[in-house]
Amino acid sequence: MTRMSKDEYAASLNRMNRRVFVMGELVRNPAEHPLIRPSFNACAMTYELAEQREHADLMLATSNLTGEKVNRFTHLHQSTSDLVAKVKMQRLLGQMTGCCFQRCVGMDAFNAVDSVTYEMDRVLGTEYHARFRRYLQHVQERDLVVDGAMTDAKGNRRLRPSKQADPDMFVHIIERRSDGIVVRGAKLHQTGALNSHEILVMPTQALTEGDRDYAVSFAIPADAPGVTMICGRQPSDTRKQEGGSLDIGNRQFGGHEAVIILENVFVPWERVFMAGELAYSGLLVERFAGYHRQSYGGCKVGVGDVLIGAVQSLAEFQGTETASHIRDKIVEMVHLNETLYACGLACSAEGKATASGTYLIDPLLANVCKLNVTRFPFEIARLAQDIAGGLLVTLPSEKDFANPDTGPLLAKYLRGAAEYSTLDRCRMLRLVENLTLGPGAAAYLTESLHGAGSPQAQRIMLGRLADLEAKKSLARRLAGMDEGPATA
Repeated sequence: MTRMSKDEYAASLNRMNRRVFVMGELVRNPAEHPLIRPSFNACAMTYELAEQREHADLMLATSNLTGEKVNRFTHLHQSTSDLVAKVKMQRLLGQMTGCCFQRCVGMDAFNAVDSVTYEMDRVLGTEYHARFRRYLQHVQERDLVVDGAMTDAKGNRRLRPSKQADPDMFVHIIERRSDGIVVRGAKLHQTGALNSHEILVMPTQALTEGDRDYAVSFAIPADAPGVTMICGRQPSDTRKQEGGSLDIGNRQFGGHEAVIILENVFVPWERVFMAGELAYSGLLVERFAGYHRQSYGGCKVGVGDVLIGAVQSLAEFQGTETASHIRDKIVEMVHLNETLYACGLACSAEGKATASGTYLIDPLLANVCKLNVTRFPFEIARLAQDIAGGLLVTLPSEKDFANPDTGPLLAKYLRGAAEYSTLDRCRMLRLVENLTLGPGAAAYLTESLHGAGSPQAQRIMLGRLADLEAKKSLARRLAGMDEGPATA
């Protein structure tokens, strides 16, 4: 059993032969590229903290497959305590990095695929579950990062996958062979893909007859022949290439998203976990979405902690920390942030074992958690910008501070409270800018809205899971309606 250090993780990525494009250029070692390095640092923190004794209880778990200690990101949840520990681990990592640390999608995919393949095998007599657990043991033994890939290009949203003008708008099987399958298509919005060793593909929606080739789940190395990754843009991302540190905001950490294109990729049967079982595509989507909606009650809360700390610091730097309206706004930020955390813990504590033994979150509460995440970080960010003031978007560049003609003038006129330096104030402003307007906002805000499904997806699930008939029965009983009609 191998657990990698940060340096070993970097070396393992550099040994891969991936086809990656960043800003239109083919990049041999993405982790060394200035636009990708901050996201590598964030993912590497999942390895660094696992080596630290004070964080071992959160970062490590005992594998039910081998009995060995493994990184929790490769673990199958075996109890509600595991589900709770997951959320606490995610908050810790959000606090340490102030951004997305990218391994949640793989962990959530593992747990979803495990329980669904077990139930599929039990009904259909297939052997997907044993295959998957052998694959997961391979991941655990090598301490790999796996990208859980669900979101397809989708094309014309009015049309089912098999009715698209271009059949590749959804990942699908184009050939079945004696030794495996060949697939084609693309997965979008793939957080941390460039820092992953493997890709675990799942269908993106429930499917019906005629879409059988699209009901497919499998795992491939990230450098498998036919795989191309294209890195997406983020707001103000080229500041990372300017050579300074002040204007970046988050000096060490960041995130990235990529488009993964699969061009006639061969997958051996041993790595295929669904191949046409239509009835289980929707269940796999729901299980993964439930786990991932739970995840947002940890990671976004940790980033929220950073933003609240930045705003409290700014208030002190500016001399406004004692104003009652400032204190009230910061209390509201704390209230919203802790509400998200409470939802993450609640859906974990109410989890139950699936037939495979892997624990599943309470799906109703997980959807409540994520629906709150589509709103609360935006309000926290609005309050942060309110407290930060206009200088958040008018602050001159780092080069102006370095210029001998303008630097001393800026240091004088942008000073706040005398006990703090102008540089301290500017660094904190840039951090708030990063989290609410810049690259950090890609994960903290837009990802909060659309990641793990946009708000309407959670509303649909809440309507399905709310059991309104049971609630009607409660009301009818208390109103006396179960006693028959009242007499005149």
